Amino acid sequence: MGSQTIRAQYPHVRETIINLPNFDDRFLHYGYFVGVNSYDFKFLYKKEYYQKQADDIAVTPTIGFNVGLIGDIRVNKFINVRIEPGLYYSKRDLMYPENKQFTNETDRMREVKSTYIHLPLIIKLSAARINNFRPFILGGISTDFNLSSNYKNIDDNFSNVFRTEPQNLNYEIGLGFDFYLFYFKFSPSIRGIFSMQNELIPDNPNNSGPSPWTGPITKMVSRGFAINLTFE
Repeated sequence: MGSQTIRAQYPHVRETIINLPNFDDRFLHYGYFVGVNSYDFKFLYKKEYYQKQADDIAVTPTIGFNVGLIGDIRVNKFINVRIEPGLYYSKRDLMYPENKQFTNETDRMREVKSTYIHLPLIIKLSAARINNFRPFILGGISTDFNLSSNYKNIDDNFSNVFRTEPQNLNYEIGLGFDFYLFYFKFSPSIRGIFSMQNELIPDNPNNSGPSPWTGPITKMVSRGFAINLTFE
C-alpha cells in the first residue's frame, strides 16, 4: 500500500518525516560540543582532626564551561565508541572551619581554579531509534591535565597558593537523547565525572607546625557533573 493510498484513507494522520535516515550507518563521524559544568571536592580527613573539629571544609562550586570535539566509531547498531577531547574550566571556593590557626577570615578562604584538558574514552549504548528520537546511556574513563594546578610553584597556602596534582584519572556515567534534525544530529546529555586519584599536594610544614589548610586532609578528589550540547 503506497503513501498516497494511506493518506487517502486516513487524511487526519500526519506522516512523519524521517531525518538523516542513514546517519547511524556510518563507521566514523565527527562533531563538537559546548556545555557547562559544576565541580566540588570530596575530602577524607585524619582521625585526630575529627576528634578536635566536627565541621567539614565547605565547598562552594560555580558554573564553568566546556567545549570540545567528538570522534565517533560505530561498533554495531546499538554500541559506539567515542573520544571527546575538550577544555573544561571550573572554579571552587573553599571555606575552612574556624580555627585558632587562622588569624583572619581571609586565611579561611581559598579559591581553587581548574583548567582541565579533558580526554575521555566513552562507550555509548543507544536504544532503538523512534522516528527522529533516540535515548542513550554512556560510561567510560577519562584523564585530566590541569593547567592551573600550581604543582611546580614553590609557594603554598602559607603564601595563598593552593596546589593540586597536574593529572588525575576519572570514571564517567551519563545519559542523553539524540534528536535527528534536517541537517544534523543534536544530542543533549548530562554526565557525572568522579576522580579516582588524590589531587592534593600538601603544604610544606613551617615553624608553627603542619599546615592548617592541608594538614588535616588525607585525600581530596573531584566530583562534578557536566551538561553537554552535541552537534554531529
